[in-house]
Amino acid sequence: MARHGGGRGWYGKMVGAALGVTILATGASVWTAQAGATDDAPPRAAAPGKAVKPVEATIAHASEAGKRGINITIDDGPDPKWTPVILDLLREHEVKATFCMVGGQAEAHPDLVKKVVAAGHRLCDHSVSHNTAMDKQSEAYQSKQILDAERMITKASGGVRPMYYRAPGGAFTPHSRQLAASRGMRPLGWNVDTKDFELPGTDAIVATVERELPNGPTLLFHDAGGDRTQTVEALRRLLPQLKEQGYTFGFPVR
Repeated sequence: MARHGGGRGWYGKMVGAALGVTILATGASVWTAQAGATDDAPPRAAAPGKAVKPVEATIAHASEAGKRGINITIDDGPDPKWTPVILDLLREHEVKATFCMVGGQAEAHPDLVKKVVAAGHRLCDHSVSHNTAMDKQSEAYQSKQILDAERMITKASGGVRPMYYRAPGGAFTPHSRQLAASRGMRPLGWNVDTKDFELPGTDAIVATVERELPNGPTLLFHDAGGDRTQTVEALRRLLPQLKEQGYTFGFPVR
């Protein structure tokens, strides 16, 4: 997978409020996102104290929607300006997506996290500070980034846990994959990097998707990190176009 350039380190090195992860208290209502949900109903509450079920530690690329399925993934938010616009666009075209959220952003905008969940989309842990050199850091650092972000996102969502973990810039390690999988978060890759964060122009983003879609179904877009006008316009063109070509939209496999 392509690694994003250093110019995207706009989050800095935010320090987690506490080492490790805060375990939800026994007896508290734990929410779980419903695998395969396709309507706009929010996830149902699970039984109190329900244990986390581990998932595969290999990096997922395939779609639950099958051979003609496409996974729309949206990274680095939520963002108060662009996430609502993208949510409106996805609703207009009846498309579900996976939002890979940075812990600090989720903590700062819990209302948006809840809106993402209420619309039937899935959550993905994208670390606390979006350090694209995660794989060069200690296992303790990796663990803190992953587990603190999981805690932040879960709290911001009102109890819905992330279903995936995407390493910033694709900087996975065996340790980070195993840790995420043990927490029920499937490591999530991508097949098509639209490079929308480089602001190449709407036409270039659309052309990249058209050219690289044969490589696999998981598409990478962004709802934060700068002006996302080109991303929005590209999605506005691509979503109906891909539907007309016989593609369906789903979630990554778990």
